Amino acid sequence: MARKMAPKTKAATPGTAPGPGRRTYWLRSLIALAVCATAVGGLVAYRTLSDEPGERPVTVDEAARLALSRLNLFQASPVKVTLDAAEGGGVTVHVEGVVDYRDRRGTGRYQVAGASGALDHGLVVWDAGGLGLAPEPDGTDGPAWQQAERVPRQGWSPRSYTADPLDAGLQLIVQLGADRPDNPLLLAQSGARWLGRDRLDGRDHDRFAGPRAQGAAPDGERSPLTYWVDGDGGLRKLTMRMPGLGTPTTVGFAGRDDTAKLPEAPWLTG
Repeated sequence: MARKMAPKTKAATPGTAPGPGRRTYWLRSLIALAVCATAVGGLVAYRTLSDEPGERPVTVDEAARLALSRLNLFQASPVKVTLDAAEGGGVTVHVEGVVDYRDRRGTGRYQVAGASGALDHGLVVWDAGGLGLAPEPDGTDGPAWQQAERVPRQGWSPRSYTADPLDAGLQLIVQLGADRPDNPLLLAQSGARWLGRDRLDGRDHDRFAGPRAQGAAPDGERSPLTYWVDGDGGLRKLTMRMPGLGTPTTVGFAGRDDTAKLPEAPWLTG
C-alpha cells in the first residue's frame, strides 16, 4: 500500500470476560478430552514438557490452551486491538481500535507512514465483508468508535477486502473470536507446534505455530500464523507472515474495553 490511504469506490455466549473458575473448567474439560483421545487412538502431542529448547509438537495442556484462546476473545468482547502492517516500499500502517466478536465488527483509527514521515490518517471500520474508510470529523475528539458515530453513511468509502497486508490483517482479526473452543485434538493433529516462551507485559506466554489450515501451508511447513498464549488461554499477540514481505503483520490484544459501544454499521461493504 505505497499509495495514500485515500477512499476507494467500488445463542451466543454472553460478551463478558470469563473468570478464573470458568477458564479452569474449560481447560480441565479440554485436557480431559485430549487425554481420553490419546488413550483411545493416539494424539500428535507430547503429554509432558520436553527439556529440549527447540520447537516441538504441542503438549495436551498446550493444545487445550490454544483451543480456548478464541473463546476467551469472544467472551472478552469488546476487545482493544492494535495492528501493524508493512505494505512494502517502506510504507507501514498502524491501527488502534476495538472489535466486538458478538457481531464481528471493528472500529479504529489508522495512520500511514513512509520513509519521509506521516502520509495519511483517518477512521477505519470493518466487518466480515470488508472495510470502510473516512476522515476524522473536524473539531471533535474521543475514541474512534465515538468518532465513527458522527460520520454520516455517505461519508464512508467502503470496499471489499483485497490481498493487501492491511486488509488481510483486519479480516483475520474479525474472524478470530469464536463462541466455543476449538477442538484441541484437531489443533494438534493439524500441525500446531510449540516454538518457545516469551514474557509480555510481565506475564509468561507460550509461542505457538498455529495449525495448518488445508491449503494454507504445504505439508511439513509451519503455519503463517504465530500465537502468544498465556497460562489461562488468553491470546495476547499474533503475527501473520505475508508472501513477498519480510516483516509479518502483527496483531495485539489488550483486553476488554468496557466503555466501547460500536456504531450500528454506518457503512456498506462487499
